[in-house]
Amino acid sequence: MIENLKEILVLAPHTDDGELGLGGTISKMIGEGKHVTYVAFSTAEESVPDGLPKDILKTEVRGATQVLGVKPENLIIFNYRVRHLNFARQEILEELIHIRCDKHYDLVFMPSMHDIHQDHTTIAQEGLRAFKNTTILGYELIWNNLTFNTQCFVQLEKEHVDTKIRALKEYHSQGQRNYLSDDFIRSLARARGVQAGCEYAEAFEVVRLFI
Repeated sequence: MIENLKEILVLAPHTDDGELGLGGTISKMIGEGKHVTYVAFSTAEESVPDGLPKDILKTEVRGATQVLGVKPENLIIFNYRVRHLNFARQEILEELIHIRCDKHYDLVFMPSMHDIHQDHTTIAQEGLRAFKNTTILGYELIWNNLTFNTQCFVQLEKEHVDTKIRALKEYHSQGQRNYLSDDFIRSLARARGVQAGCEYAEAFEVVRLFI
């Protein structure tokens, strides 16, 4: 089935969520010739450390997605206020519908429906509303997931995990966050690989599946 998927959409509440949740999968799919569109809804200007440009995450997400192979014209960046996406719920839904009408997507990745971060919850709920007739997979961010159903696995090679790690290194402004560490990224990929019977993998929840 995956061979027939050509147009892929990644919904990231904040810059770096997409890379963290499925950076290896993005790298693999682009390597297979699939087209990936990446949408970031907040550049989290209020969370940028003092002394750095407030729009630095806009620059960093461009660098990170370029490492993964996303074409610049396929990167869409909005500037909704971090931790306040729920207050712009209708506007976000209308943006998602516009994106849906602009191009047919075969597969949509978005945060897990069990992600408890308020911004992630908003994107998951509005993403489901906008793309209810499309196959949807929820990606894991384990520090935000109250629970997570590992119903789908994408087998990765070492090169895909290495590319994911290189992409995340573009986020210099995020400092030494533990979930950005090489060890964490590689260990989680190995753990999911054990579940999937391979060396490395990323896991996803099946939100909607159309065959």
